[in-house]
Amino acid sequence: MRVNAVIQARLSSTRLPGKVLRPLGGRSVLSWVIRAARETHNVDAVILATSDAADDDPVAEEAARCGASVVRGPLDDVLARYVKAVREHPCDAVVRLTADCPLHDPALIAQVVGLWRADPTLDHVSNVVVRRHPRGLDAELVRVAVLAEQDRTATGGHREHVTSDIYTRPDVYRCGGVVPGVDNSDLRVTLDTEEDAKLLDGVVAALGTGVPAWQDVVALLRSRPDLVALNAAVEQKAMPTP
Repeated sequence: MRVNAVIQARLSSTRLPGKVLRPLGGRSVLSWVIRAARETHNVDAVILATSDAADDDPVAEEAARCGASVVRGPLDDVLARYVKAVREHPCDAVVRLTADCPLHDPALIAQVVGLWRADPTLDHVSNVVVRRHPRGLDAELVRVAVLAEQDRTATGGHREHVTSDIYTRPDVYRCGGVVPGVDNSDLRVTLDTEEDAKLLDGVVAALGTGVPAWQDVVALLRSRPDLVALNAAVEQKAMPTP
């Protein structure tokens, strides 16, 4: 069973334009994400799915430089980009990652993939259906057959969010989850604002530029309330409406 990681990215983010190419510890945020995906032992290929807009040429170039394959499609139809990535790079399931989460942990991604490999009848596996990891470590896997079904039926915000019409319907789709025993969902290590960028700079300054284990990130933040305070007031963008 082949599993590919597909990373969605664009420069035209609303709250922090250009964030995926911002420098972090001497390399781009996007390169952190690609590195984590490539170091996930049970992922077969890493693909960057960006838009076909000229503004995203630098994103495509950076992804290729970092060793990812590149697929380009509609700016406002993220689901269509995933379907194109699967068509050009066939697989049985796709891991969905976003390029604004530089602290992805390959071991955590591998857990999500491993749960699906143990039971390939699952339609969707993630560590966010029950959120206990910090926001910014999100990894989702969806069966390609289900992705194709979504391409035929999903509308509106579901095409932007890709998987929201799957995990919100457990009566239709079989979903599994990776859920740690301790709740750290109050922590935020995604990049959406300048405050987030300051926290990530602080984490990298403390932990170095290697790929961090998520447990080390949590331990650092629990010991450094000054870092946590940097983006504690940032509100997550609301889920897009269908």
